[in-house]
Amino acid sequence: MSEQATIERAEALMGQGQVDAALALTAGLAAGPAPSHLALASHSAALKLVGRREEALPFDLQAIDRFADSPIAWHNYAATLDDLGRSQEAVEACEQAFRLGMDSPQTFAVYARALRAAGNHERAEYAYHQSLLRAPAVTEVAAEYANYIWMRRGDVAAADGVLDTAFHAGAHPTPLLLAKATLYEAAGNAERSMALLDAATRKMPGELLIALGAGEFALRLERIEDAERYVRLAEGIDPASRSVVQLAAIVDLAQGRADVALAKLRAVLADFPGDQSLWGWAAVAARAAGDPLYGELCDYDKVVGAYDLATPEGWPSLEAFLSDLAKALKEVHLYQQHPTNQSLRHGSQSMHLLSGSNAPPIKAFFEAIDAPIREHMAKLGTGDDPLRRRNTLDYRIQGAWSVRLRPGGFHRDHFHPEGWLSSAFYVETPDAALETADRQGWIRFGQPPFMTSPPLPPEHFVRPKPGRLVLFPSYMWHGTVPFTTDESRLTVAFDAVPK
Repeated sequence: MSEQATIERAEALMGQGQVDAALALTAGLAAGPAPSHLALASHSAALKLVGRREEALPFDLQAIDRFADSPIAWHNYAATLDDLGRSQEAVEACEQAFRLGMDSPQTFAVYARALRAAGNHERAEYAYHQSLLRAPAVTEVAAEYANYIWMRRGDVAAADGVLDTAFHAGAHPTPLLLAKATLYEAAGNAERSMALLDAATRKMPGELLIALGAGEFALRLERIEDAERYVRLAEGIDPASRSVVQLAAIVDLAQGRADVALAKLRAVLADFPGDQSLWGWAAVAARAAGDPLYGELCDYDKVVGAYDLATPEGWPSLEAFLSDLAKALKEVHLYQQHPTNQSLRHGSQSMHLLSGSNAPPIKAFFEAIDAPIREHMAKLGTGDDPLRRRNTLDYRIQGAWSVRLRPGGFHRDHFHPEGWLSSAFYVETPDAALETADRQGWIRFGQPPFMTSPPLPPEHFVRPKPGRLVLFPSYMWHGTVPFTTDESRLTVAFDAVPK
């Protein structure tokens, strides 16, 4: 098989989800004595598809070493650097691609993300504009730019205008409508979101994602009869879809049909045992139904761990380290508003992979958490349940970010579908709030975000304190009890997956 045919076959396999087979093909090409630029790029792309970004970078480096005049090689290198959170290096790689003649919308989009992470707001907006000028109908970039405008300035009209421009340029309306709905809800107008999606279900009755989005907003507003109507619409479009079955189960839980919900979720989990979202909702259904599965999934004393960090080398005390870490983290909190598509409200979130930072306190943090993560994995052990059967006793960081909550801030109850172990590390805490009788500012576990019948309040709480790392299964529902004191809270969070 020729190199071109091998690459095409690998791309087809990746499209079918057969990533291991694709990796075997691309690895053979990249390991040759003189791999082509295309071979190196294909193997890097396959590695990144399975989250192995650190392993992808050497192949991009090899490409720019061997094909230094290729703007595409520099683009690929920049994209991987940006994926790794190495924003300033990504900016420089993009600029080298531009010097070599690159003028693609994709490179301007990478440039925008890297500039944004580096804190160069004006230049980032320019780069987003240039990307959309060249490809105005790319919904992913339009939605990302709209979210950026909202986070930076809180300007709903300007963010909305970006989405409208993409629509008039020919972009598919579905992702734009969903982006609008999340924007309006983030700005405090969920009713506007609901009205938008309800109208869209009538004008676009065959659009599955619209029906699912409308169902989710109806549940958020506790309009259960409307949610049931949207579920029936979604079932008419694709009854076998995991997302449809999950939404139907959530509506069943709201209607007091826990046994029905659990049966639906178990049937789908038989075919998709690695789906963290399904396990999260199966735990809710099992709890409501009194099924022992809930105890297997959510034995809080055994699967939630709190670890007080040891003082990293180079600092005289934990307090001194946390002070330096707080200063470094505050430099990456560049936004006025929370993201439209994340769980926090009334605060800000860093938007690049924090583990790629070169700031000494941040680098020291990721070195210091290795020991408690490994201790927690060892305590969990191995087994047949959805958590322990994935335990290889080794891990890699899948995502890492920082959140700063203002007074009144909180995290809505959520889980992390792309993780295995999730976390909260407390750098600064709202100390007066933590002492209140209603546990303001504490992390809580077990409460789903939508109405259930019967109601399911949180069953487990952990008190934050500076220097404390809390680890828990990614499928586990968790949130923050809102705090009303005139204080703030600064955390680092990450997801880990088996290596």
